[in-house]
Amino acid sequence: MTSFLTHRARVHDARLPLHRRHSALRTCLTCFAPYGLRATYHHLTLSAAIPRRLEADPDALARAVEELHEARVLWRARAEEFVAQRRAEKRVGRRTVANPRPWWLRRGWQGPGGAWYEDPFRHPSLRLSEYVRRQNAILDGADLPGCPACGDERPLEPHSTGHGWVELCRGCAWAPVPCPCGQQHRLVPELPYGWKEIWQRVHMNDDGKPNPH
Repeated sequence: MTSFLTHRARVHDARLPLHRRHSALRTCLTCFAPYGLRATYHHLTLSAAIPRRLEADPDALARAVEELHEARVLWRARAEEFVAQRRAEKRVGRRTVANPRPWWLRRGWQGPGGAWYEDPFRHPSLRLSEYVRRQNAILDGADLPGCPACGDERPLEPHSTGHGWVELCRGCAWAPVPCPCGQQHRLVPELPYGWKEIWQRVHMNDDGKPNPH
């Protein structure tokens, strides 16, 4: 399998057709996607202003992959520290990973940000590097205000599970407290969507701004 950096270089390669550079961006997302593949791609279309027609702004792909790369560098540095820490712990007999597990080791759809896998539009609005910095700080014991994911400090939003209620962040649908039954529940998107439509950026205009319709 080719690496993230190989595909990052392909995204930047102006000699390649735009559809191949776009596909290279998707491959980068299969290597690293803090919000999950669909939600992270949707985020990048907004933050990098990727237009519906790639020909309208080819440089948008480079902006997107660089934001992803910036966040990945931060994650890799913290992950390498964690690996070194775990080796040291194992040498003294501590085999069990501390709970909660580091944010990048959680199965996303089973974690408090699982809503991003059900509704890709509800991801944090933070730049990806800021999200990674926030998660790393929490992992290191920082007590940050607001939602652990996005920092939103508004009151939580009640959401019915069908047999009870959970409370979700109004900014990104993060669930700080799981359902009392202990199970994860699907979040039905407020707006129906299809991955094909997101991939084709029907939510964007050719000027790189969101389509209000």
